[in-house]
Amino acid sequence: MNQYITLLRQNANYRNLWLGSVITQLGDWFNLLASAALLTELTSSGIALSYLFLARFLPLFLFSPLAGVLADRYSRRMIMIVTDVLRAGTVLCFLLIRAPEQIWLLYALTVAQFMLSALFTPARSAVLANVVARNELVTANALDSLTWSTMLALGAFLGGVVAAVFGRDMAFVADAGTFLLSAWFISRIALARPPRQVYKRGAGWREFAEGFRYLWNEPFILGVTLTKAGGSLVWGAINVLEVNFANAIFPLQQPFFTQTLRIADGGTATLGIIYVMSGLGTGLGPLVVRRWLGDAPRRLLTGITLGGILLAVGIGGLSAAPTLGLFLLATLLRTVGSGTVWVFSAALLQMVVPDRFRGRVFAFEFAVLTFTQSLSIIGAGYLQDAGGLDVRTVTAVMAGLGLVVWLLWLIFYAGALRHQRAEAQLRIANMAEEREIG
Repeated sequence: MNQYITLLRQNANYRNLWLGSVITQLGDWFNLLASAALLTELTSSGIALSYLFLARFLPLFLFSPLAGVLADRYSRRMIMIVTDVLRAGTVLCFLLIRAPEQIWLLYALTVAQFMLSALFTPARSAVLANVVARNELVTANALDSLTWSTMLALGAFLGGVVAAVFGRDMAFVADAGTFLLSAWFISRIALARPPRQVYKRGAGWREFAEGFRYLWNEPFILGVTLTKAGGSLVWGAINVLEVNFANAIFPLQQPFFTQTLRIADGGTATLGIIYVMSGLGTGLGPLVVRRWLGDAPRRLLTGITLGGILLAVGIGGLSAAPTLGLFLLATLLRTVGSGTVWVFSAALLQMVVPDRFRGRVFAFEFAVLTFTQSLSIIGAGYLQDAGGLDVRTVTAVMAGLGLVVWLLWLIFYAGALRHQRAEAQLRIANMAEEREIG
């Protein structure tokens, strides 16, 4: 753990970038809970909440290609500052919503907020390699993962407290404040000014196409870029199915919990415990795997392979777990796997992708990730509603899909290793030829 503290203490640029992430992730939970509460108050429609999540996901997919071009063309630091300030203003507009006929405004503001988030995220991912050394990339990504996991538990709790004690409007105000504070932290990051370039009209589309050509001509980088998308095709549905497990199969109904702790809603309590275990897995798992394997690119590939099998085995365990304790153990395995895949693939891309393409590569990764996550959620719902499958069976299907994704990755991994060996042999041969000529 000392290396993470050292990174924060000695690298002021990364410290400010990290503090900005901490505060905005906290605010995101305030916003989600307040938006859900507002929808519940103003409408009795069961599908209204589904539309809210659609309004949050769709802009991330649609605007990511534009975000990649902007992140490679303009100052990433300035993009993050401007989008944070605009998001603060957008969130404050939620205070205008007071009547059921204004529900459209809630969806429109949510779309605007996450359109700006789609611009922020690739710039943030791309700039990370500009503020930390190459040998610190895994450390920085692992710390980001730990931060996200902590906010998963802490942010949901604090957001609920703020909304319950101070009211829904205060949660929106607090969320706006987090964006402004994040903008202030990011403004303190010192980056070298990129050389000024003059762009012709229509150049943006050419840059967009150039990014795709780069990925197409670099199959290794394309494969790594699709890693999270393959994982989210599996874990996206599990995030929804966990709610069914908590409410229908493992609610806390034992006398100790219902009488001693005065728990009225056992399903919600179980879901909270599941989230805590998820936070531990995604946060601490990559740190442990990184300590075991190290930071070399080939080791990162091995870590992704290990993460994929842990993800599939963990989800298989969820489908068969007879008790809450075993379900939590399977959750730990699953999230150690997903966290390792997330951290190691991000660090590997930051190591191998040239800076001038990095924004477009991460934007492509983010767009495909959002798309496959949406497919996973819709597919799980279809299997339950139209297919008539119970939650355990749907989870088992996702475990099988996880094994298929892992096998595809294994084929890619074997090819990558062969390619690396061939390149190494070519370098040795060239060196030997140079010595003979000399």
